[in-house]
Amino acid sequence: MSSILREWRGVIRREHRDEYVSYIKGTGLDDYRATPGNRGAAIAVRDLDDRRTEVITLSWWDSLDSIRAFAGEDIELARYYPLDDKYLLERPRTVQHYECHGDAAPGTP
Repeated sequence: MSSILREWRGVIRREHRDEYVSYIKGTGLDDYRATPGNRGAAIAVRDLDDRRTEVITLSWWDSLDSIRAFAGEDIELARYYPLDDKYLLERPRTVQHYECHGDAAPGTP
């Protein structure tokens, strides 16, 4: 059975890495998982240099309608939370969606 992968990327200051990961777990990832049709979510980080860290959130969905329930009518637009501006150096306007095949969604930690 296929699913849809939603990918968002942002860049933060490296010193805020742990704090931002914790913040996203309690906002974005919790909201993904609370939306009917969500199959799982994860956050990944990598240091770009000694000052910046890239953050990626991945979420797996049953359908585009499930994503709409989370993101709103225009599913291509990124959804942000109140404190994101405190952390983000780059705030992309859009996200990417991919058709997934196989059992790729992680379990909830």
